[in-house]
Amino acid sequence: MATKIDSELKSAAIFQQMQQHLQSDAGKDVLNKVGLVYQMVIAPKKLGKDEETFVVDLKKGKVYKGAFEGKPDATFSFVDDDFVAVSSGKLNPQMAFIRGKMKVKGSMSAAQKFTPDIFPKPAKL
Repeated sequence: MATKIDSELKSAAIFQQMQQHLQSDAGKDVLNKVGLVYQMVIAPKKLGKDEETFVVDLKKGKVYKGAFEGKPDATFSFVDDDFVAVSSGKLNPQMAFIRGKMKVKGSMSAAQKFTPDIFPKPAKL
């Protein structure tokens, strides 16, 4: 059973869906294919203010709020609305990066594997 991700951010609903998705057969395929750990830093309006950290662990199939114990393969920083746009396919991740709407630390090759197909297909939020 997935644990509730407690946050006021719109992104939290996506992380909640992702957590359930990773426990499905399609989610297990993602784990086998990607097998990396991503840390997401999401700010409500402006990076650097009131940020919340989430982990998408595609090795263990876990999604949770809080910092990763150790070194994640890549860390992404977003404003809440931009994360929602990227994860729902409304904003191309490369364009988000080029426009400065997404910041990346860590392995660029790992970051490039964080693609929209790891997200569950958009449900109405």
